[in-house]
Amino acid sequence: MHGGENATGARNGASGIHCLSVIIPTLNASRCLSATLGPLVDVGEIVVADGGSTDNTIELAMAHGARVMHVTAGRGRQLIAGAAAARSDWLLFLHADTVLEAGWREEVCEFQENPQSLRRAATFRFALDDACSEAKRLERLVAWRVRSLGVAYGDQGLVIHRQFYASLGGFQPWPLMEDVDLVRRVGRHRLTVFRSAARTSAERWRRDGWNQRSLRNLGCLGLYALGIPPPLISRLYG
Repeated sequence: MHGGENATGARNGASGIHCLSVIIPTLNASRCLSATLGPLVDVGEIVVADGGSTDNTIELAMAHGARVMHVTAGRGRQLIAGAAAARSDWLLFLHADTVLEAGWREEVCEFQENPQSLRRAATFRFALDDACSEAKRLERLVAWRVRSLGVAYGDQGLVIHRQFYASLGGFQPWPLMEDVDLVRRVGRHRLTVFRSAARTSAERWRRDGWNQRSLRNLGCLGLYALGIPPPLISRLYG
């Protein structure tokens, strides 16, 4: 299990990758979880908030030294529970199918060492594990959205200090849009975008169709912007 002395150091004001709690919500994520956990060696701790997996997600997480907690399914609830259980002052929220690429450690450490970061959050550059033209076009669109609107989704990860996270009210217990909601409260001018990438599985786009999946995501965002409750959006889109 990760944590222990590293977490205590974080509470005493230390920073660095050893004083970082990585929080990952999971639900039957065995196909992708090992790749996600691989780059996280030597972090302060890994907290896997599992929503009731029936595959070997839990066994894989424990084999990588993660602390597993059992939570009622729902990404918002899982993230809330993971943050509450985390022992470090610096939190990294990460999806189970997202792999952090080279350079992420150095950028996170540099971010932690800047006193201004105590009132900021940071996200990674969005990338997909597919080299097709549709994937590259989507990556460019996401880069524009983040740069112009300050709207980053959870598949880009989020690094934030515990006190700032608490001052914003944390995540909402929603099945979706909980990531956009929190990032909007962070605000575009308080959001740092790292150069290093968080590379996410393109399986959903390949399965549902590139245009169809993108339109679905845009529709969810539009309904949320109109004030439609996220649980209702979830029922509408599945």
